Amino acid sequence: MMHLLTSPEAWAALLTLTALEIVLGIDNVIFLSVIVSRIPGKQALRARQIGLGLALIFRIILLSLLVWLIGLTAPVFSLWGYDFSWRDLILIGGGLFLIAKATHEIHAEVEADDGEGDQASGRSAFFWVIAQIIVIDIVFSLDSIITAIGMAQDIEIMIAAVVIACLIMYLSSGPVSRFVAEHPTTKMLALAFLVLIGVALVADGFHFHIPRGYIYFAIAFSAAVEFFNVLAKRNRRKAAAKPPA
Repeated sequence: MMHLLTSPEAWAALLTLTALEIVLGIDNVIFLSVIVSRIPGKQALRARQIGLGLALIFRIILLSLLVWLIGLTAPVFSLWGYDFSWRDLILIGGGLFLIAKATHEIHAEVEADDGEGDQASGRSAFFWVIAQIIVIDIVFSLDSIITAIGMAQDIEIMIAAVVIACLIMYLSSGPVSRFVAEHPTTKMLALAFLVLIGVALVADGFHFHIPRGYIYFAIAFSAAVEFFNVLAKRNRRKAAAKPPA
């Protein structure tokens, strides 16, 4: 352990892997921000805390099961000329779930469903949100940890990077959730991102890799445009509220 603290290579691996885990965690934060927007404020906070706590736990558990995790990449059957592993099936299932969930939420937004029916059920709505978070946490954790295994050899570095990334996800999830809740147009944008991420997961499951850099650039560019739209709308409201000179 001590040799890692004094090794420049270990610190470089930690910084690189932490940055990558933070980027991969964007998917988690976006999903959490959207899914908790349909439950009351206190429950939404608890759901975010539970969701990110589970994300950290799942990642550490998967890291402690490296041999089993590597076995998930072994082919279990072939179809249409493709070898499918358990990892592929999990990614395909998770991607389809994301696409279905995001599409359902987009439909609810278009139909102007304010979610009162979901909130009326109280505790059941909260546990349904937690169940959905658990499903997506497992999918994103699997993708994240398999990436970590390919970049670092020491499990201590992997765990440290995952803990730091989850802490940053926790700190950023609150502001992102509030911003999405306060600006409905950003929620629609976030849902479109989830559809895009779901398509990428399904493509990965079928061995067609879409470079994540393209997806994250599209997300960053669209988010920047939406930020300026929100800023312009706020400035127009302030100007309209000013009494005439």
